[in-house]
Amino acid sequence: MIERRLIKNIDFGLIAVVIVIFFIGVIIITSATNVIDLSKDTTFKESIGEIIDIGLKRQPKIQIIAFIIGVIAVLATLTINYNSFGNAYKPLYVISIILLLMVYIPGLGVVRGGARSWINLGPLDFQTSEVAKLGFILSLAKYLEMKYEKLETIKDLIGPMLFVLPFVILLLKQTDLGTALVFIVITFGMLFVAGVNIKLVLYGGLIGISSLPLVYNFLKPHQQQRIDAFLNPSDPTLPGNYHVAQSKTAIGSGMIYGKGLFKGTFHRGDFLPVQETDFIYAVLGEELGLIGCTIILLLYFLFLYKMVKISKDAKDIYGQLVVTGITFMFAFQIIENIGMTVGIMPVTGITLPFLSYGGSSLITSMIALGLVLNVSMRKKKIRF
Repeated sequence: MIERRLIKNIDFGLIAVVIVIFFIGVIIITSATNVIDLSKDTTFKESIGEIIDIGLKRQPKIQIIAFIIGVIAVLATLTINYNSFGNAYKPLYVISIILLLMVYIPGLGVVRGGARSWINLGPLDFQTSEVAKLGFILSLAKYLEMKYEKLETIKDLIGPMLFVLPFVILLLKQTDLGTALVFIVITFGMLFVAGVNIKLVLYGGLIGISSLPLVYNFLKPHQQQRIDAFLNPSDPTLPGNYHVAQSKTAIGSGMIYGKGLFKGTFHRGDFLPVQETDFIYAVLGEELGLIGCTIILLLYFLFLYKMVKISKDAKDIYGQLVVTGITFMFAFQIIENIGMTVGIMPVTGITLPFLSYGGSSLITSMIALGLVLNVSMRKKKIRF
């Protein structure tokens, strides 16, 4: 059971923001999967009725079920003091690596979108790297807590770099470059809060940028093609550029007010790839226009701002580092997903948190939310 005095400290505003984003997501997913029949002229109220009667038989239903499971996971997470996860950081670290290795088990691991990041659980596929991200954050936070403000030299950074290295190697081997980048961003964000010497971060960034040509040679052909396409956006012969061009055109066609819910033409004509997941922002832009896009951006800004505040108010370094890792995880996913739909970031398989379709992604995001709320309700000052 959760103590009543702790419940008072939960950031219900953060919960409200997530619920609003999720609700918008269900509607856009319903539209993106072309469930609503537009052969007849329907009002908004009638369309909502069709979502309930028809839409819940497909992806939206799975999304809602995943959300309900996520809510249960959040409640379960809140009953455990987050420091208990820190005390078990070594087992969590090992389990996270095992999760990434499970995709190589014959008959269990499957390939989706060119990446071997999934396991087949019968009625659904589960992306193990989603859960591994949380295990990594919880374990790295404890490791950095023990190294807090002791990261002054390059030698001091060897430990954290070795900590993340197995995850990056395994994900690159699975050809999941997008998720590998998420782990790297999480690590740098947590190092910053752990008191790392800023000069080391700058030097590391310069070394990383200068080594990109070398890293490029070790990437898989389809990964190289995505980078080539990003660097040459005007070349329609490169894979991915056509999709990005269609995405930008769809968003632009929505203008200020959009074409209206369930009335987008680009996704209904199958001009947008994976429109209910990777390019869902383009569907939203076409149907809800600049106003809809701005509302979503403001909601995400509020979402991230509240987590930054929770991190600052955490009662200990471990809690601060956990929330920091989760904040950077969400921030990178939001920036990367929206950025690729408008052509300012390379195309990857990263989804938009709480908005894109995906059971494993949504459940993991909900668990991450539960961890943030866990730290929030056990903050420095408890109101009685």
